[in-house]
Amino acid sequence: MAAQGGILFQEKVNRMVSKQNGKPVLKPNKPLVLKDSVTSRKLNKGEATCVTELSVMMACWKQNNFVESLCSNQMGDFYSCVEKAQASRKKRGASLQGRLTPKQTTTLLKRYPTPHSEI
Repeated sequence: MAAQGGILFQEKVNRMVSKQNGKPVLKPNKPLVLKDSVTSRKLNKGEATCVTELSVMMACWKQNNFVESLCSNQMGDFYSCVEKAQASRKKRGASLQGRLTPKQTTTLLKRYPTPHSEI
């Protein structure tokens, strides 16, 4: 059944690409060639973490006239949250290894450009 669906799809593509009245149905508006550069974009910085713990700690400081010894529990919560966030960021960064930045990709594409003539 899957083969029949593939055949039907191929027939549909052939009909769309075939010339009807001397003109192809699908006409690309740009050349079908890859560019030799990649748009540079900024990487996602991610979301702010530990904001609630920080606000609780600062509220405690304000209530106790910035005496740190009275807010040690809130400070401990904040620091443990920061450590967890850094560990998860390192773990996520390790999973992204092997990916190239847009600048690195552009230098590689310029070193090995795409041939602009059809084979």
